Amino acid sequence: MEITIQPTPNPNALKFILEKDVKIEGKVSFKTPQDCKDVPLAQALFDLRGVDQIHFFQNVITVSKFSFEDWDNLEPAVQTCIESFIDDHNPDFKVFDPEEDRRNNLSPELRQIEEILDKRIRPGLQGDGGDLAVKEFKDNILIVKYQGACGTCPSSTTGTLEAIRSILRDEFHPEIEVYLAPEM
Repeated sequence: MEITIQPTPNPNALKFILEKDVKIEGKVSFKTPQDCKDVPLAQALFDLRGVDQIHFFQNVITVSKFSFEDWDNLEPAVQTCIESFIDDHNPDFKVFDPEEDRRNNLSPELRQIEEILDKRIRPGLQGDGGDLAVKEFKDNILIVKYQGACGTCPSSTTGTLEAIRSILRDEFHPEIEVYLAPEM
């Protein structure tokens, strides 16, 4: 199987693009080995020294590494791991996704915000190996959390966040504020 490897704006994340799906429906980010105990491919990736987090979306696996680790050693190890586990990988795996339930019960304002994010923001983030989750919207303040490569990208706290704020001010409300959720 051919795997295409692409850089992301985050120097600590690479996209591994496969010829087959790794996640048929939705997306998922794993931040710890415990998060993916039922997904052997993700577990095997976490077994590699230096892997910080993993993001599955369609036919893309984005691997983020700790800054002390070198891609020269980790990149071929990730590729070998994917090649070893992909044939037995079930791309239709399910994980508990509170986002699914949340989206079914949104207020009209939050539904509009999500539609703007889906159309204008998420495609670019997903193209860079990441994504965005809305955590809260109250009193015209939107709290978001980055996923995948975006979570540790240096530009996500400045330029990307400002772009999100600007687009939402143009298309939703001129006084909306957008902030990142604190890391827990």
